[in-house]
Amino acid sequence: MALDELKSAIPDFAKDLKLNLGSVIGNSDLPQQQLWGTVLACAIASRSPKVLRELEPEAKANLSAEAYTAAKSAAAIMAMNNVFYRTRHLLSDPEYGTLRAGLRMNVIGNPGVEKVDFELWSLAVSAINGCGQCLDSHEQVLRKAGVDRETIQEAVKVASVIQAVGVTLDAEAVIAE
Repeated sequence: MALDELKSAIPDFAKDLKLNLGSVIGNSDLPQQQLWGTVLACAIASRSPKVLRELEPEAKANLSAEAYTAAKSAAAIMAMNNVFYRTRHLLSDPEYGTLRAGLRMNVIGNPGVEKVDFELWSLAVSAINGCGQCLDSHEQVLRKAGVDRETIQEAVKVASVIQAVGVTLDAEAVIAE
């Protein structure tokens, strides 16, 4: 199991990450599709080759072909949107917020899976990428769709742990060189 290999690669000083990785994936209350779509989208967003290499096969095995593609689509579109909307939000000139984005985002309207799942994956990626405007937007859509705060927080926990594992393992790989 790739998850066990990933956990065993985590150094002793980051034991909490090892425990949390097992917990957020192994003991999650999220339905399988929501969980593994979140895992895949966040593994991509983490930019860690090791994390993606280890988690992608298990995600692929636990997702339908449509959900697998949609999770990758969520990571891709949010990589763009998080930079764009975070920048607009951070610029002190509010006029940028009135300008037309002019970027294609068709996948958001037709992701190929339940809208709630895609929104949850987008929110998790936005947490990794640090876009407050996107976080607020996706959280509001999820809440209007009846998703509870615990589910949203669960996806954010997955995102935070996967990101931390990626940062830690990538740093250790550089130090070992």
